[in-house]
Amino acid sequence: MELNLRDRNECKYDAVSLGEVMLRLDPGEGRIRTARNFRAWEGGGEYNVIRGLRRCFGLNTAVLTAFADNEVGKLMEDFILQGGVDTSLIKWMDTDGIGRVCRNGLNFTERGYGIRGAKGCSDRANTAISKATPADFDFDYIFGELGVRWLHTGGIYAALSEQASETVIEAIKTAKKYGTIVSYDLNYRPSMWSAIGGQAKAQEVNKEIAKYVDVMIGNEEDFTACLGFEIEGNDANLKELNIEGYKKMINEAAKVYPNFKVVATTLRTVKTATVNDWSALCWADGEIHKGMDFKGLEIMDRVGGGDSFASGLIYGLMTTEDAAQAVNYGVCHGALAMTTPGDTTMASKSEVEALMGGAGARVQR
Repeated sequence: MELNLRDRNECKYDAVSLGEVMLRLDPGEGRIRTARNFRAWEGGGEYNVIRGLRRCFGLNTAVLTAFADNEVGKLMEDFILQGGVDTSLIKWMDTDGIGRVCRNGLNFTERGYGIRGAKGCSDRANTAISKATPADFDFDYIFGELGVRWLHTGGIYAALSEQASETVIEAIKTAKKYGTIVSYDLNYRPSMWSAIGGQAKAQEVNKEIAKYVDVMIGNEEDFTACLGFEIEGNDANLKELNIEGYKKMINEAAKVYPNFKVVATTLRTVKTATVNDWSALCWADGEIHKGMDFKGLEIMDRVGGGDSFASGLIYGLMTTEDAAQAVNYGVCHGALAMTTPGDTTMASKSEVEALMGGAGARVQR
């Protein structure tokens, strides 16, 4: 598989992400509706990927986002700095003090347990990044003069607003102009698209974006809702996954979009909120590779598991250009990330590679 990555010596960044970073407020083992204390984290679908590439895999990364220039924005910057991600490309926007001009996004997330599923309650309308235009970032400077080997963005950011959709498309087109590899996680959220045209708008935007993407990532719902590909034979509750149906869907997507170099989909069967079966498929060069199977994976916090899959997959593709290896980097990193709290990874590369090699959960002393 030839990705034709730009030479590392001519690029300041191995990878950057474009998307929203929110303040996550987590009630721990309790419920949002009864909480008296919350633990604060940072998180966001696109950002989680780039942080994983920096914190777990040691790549040089930056985040393209925007914050309202206030104390919450500074808190978010501090979280990002702790994760080692470069903040110099963040756009700081003036605000009026009460959020009428722009604001920073909040995401209340409870983890779920057993028969009670995880639940998110976001507060993110009119945020700074939802209003950001290409002129706020100067994409020609970032991808041309500074140099970026890989851009990751996704459908959560694209759904934030009409402006966000336009900014994503301009960023991707500019990245491609300078030879940057582009990955995109469809990450369909019906509640986010509802205000700007619903599923029809999601398909309009994502089908346009897909024309420029090298590495397309998603799950069953994502490929169906965003690109119109159906999987035959899955039951309504996804208690049993039709793997052959997934393979057929991936092959069809690769035919419709010949620009796709890689297509990857996660495979998740939800037994309970805290026990899932977990794996993935990865298509490249006409072949489909299945990742390791984790049956009955015990989960502490599933939020961000798909993002950690994406960062592991991207690392594997960047360093090995071997889809069979890369999908296992993704599956193992995602599995480990779901054993710790918060959106972002707490795993190390050595732990990921040990799990890929069959390491168990015995105490390490």
